[in-house]
Amino acid sequence: MRAAAGLLAAALWTFGPAAGAATVQVEVAGAGGRPLAGAVVFLESPAAAAQARPLKDVELAQAQRRFMPEVLLVTRGTAVDFPNRDEVRHHVYSFSPAKRFELKLYIGRPANPVVFDMPGVVVLGCNIHDDMVGWVLVLDTPYYGRTDAAGRVVLRDVPPGDYQLRTWHAELPVGEPPAAAALAVGREAAQARVRLPAVAGRP
Repeated sequence: MRAAAGLLAAALWTFGPAAGAATVQVEVAGAGGRPLAGAVVFLESPAAAAQARPLKDVELAQAQRRFMPEVLLVTRGTAVDFPNRDEVRHHVYSFSPAKRFELKLYIGRPANPVVFDMPGVVVLGCNIHDDMVGWVLVLDTPYYGRTDAAGRVVLRDVPPGDYQLRTWHAELPVGEPPAAAALAVGREAAQARVRLPAVAGRP
């Protein structure tokens, strides 16, 4: 199976039928088939986009000269606060097509949040501290999650339908879009295995 830049190899199964929404269990492996923690897995479709709603009370802080959390998942239209809890000023910016913005030198909480209104991967940086890197993934779906230490994630209450299963990790090459594969979800359960050979998994 071919996918974005040859990064995805997936084996997919569907089970059904039964009434109601399904759970979708996904296992993600990196190089050498090792479990991959911290991978973002999400399901896209026109119906899923119609169900997505902006999140409330979301922030991405700077503390100890780091973005916390390093990877933030939000749905399209979410307003995100960027409080600086350090005693030094930060200058947060992004040049990513999904959201270009900058919060010039500041301490504390900016007057206005940043609204992420376009789906995509937004890479964050600090003009003062070059080693500060973070990501905001703006998703057009309510069906998403991150893999645990065993490389697994369960997406719950997924309606039956045809989806694009997309998988992303912060260690993918810069600018690489999430890998994709078709996934048909039945009325009871679905499982998928995804491999991202470009990313090192857990030894």
